Amino acid sequence: MAERFDNLEEHLEKFIENIRQLGIIVSDFQPSSQTGLNQKLNYMISGLQDIEKCRQQLHEINVPLEVFEYIDQGRNPQLYTKECLERALARNEQVKGKIDTMTKFKSLLISELGKVFPEEMSQYKAIHGEDAPS
Repeated sequence: MAERFDNLEEHLEKFIENIRQLGIIVSDFQPSSQTGLNQKLNYMISGLQDIEKCRQQLHEINVPLEVFEYIDQGRNPQLYTKECLERALARNEQVKGKIDTMTKFKSLLISELGKVFPEEMSQYKAIHGEDAPS
C-alpha cells in the first residue's frame, strides 16, 4: 500500500515541477520558446495520465471530508486524527462511567431486592447463578 502512495507522490511532485517550469516559460514567452512550451504541455498531459493511473490503484481509499476542511483551513490534517482519537477517548470514558454506574446499580438493586423479596431473589440467583456483581 505504501508503495502505491509513494508512486503517486512521485508523480505529483514531477507534475508540480513541470507546471512550475511551464509557468516560467509562459510568463516570459518568446516565439523561440514555442517548442519548449509544446514539450512541457506534452509532459503535463502525460503527467496527468500517470496520476490517473495511480488514482485507479487507490480507488478503495476513502478520506473523510473533514480532513479536506482541515487542509482548506490551513491546519495540519494529522490534527484530525488526533482530535478524533481524543473524542473517542472522551466518549469511551463516558460510556465506561455509565457501565460502572449501571453495574453498581444492579448490585445495589439485587441486594435491596434480596432484603425485600428473599425467596424470589433466591430463585433468581438459582436461575441466573451467583453472578451478582460485587
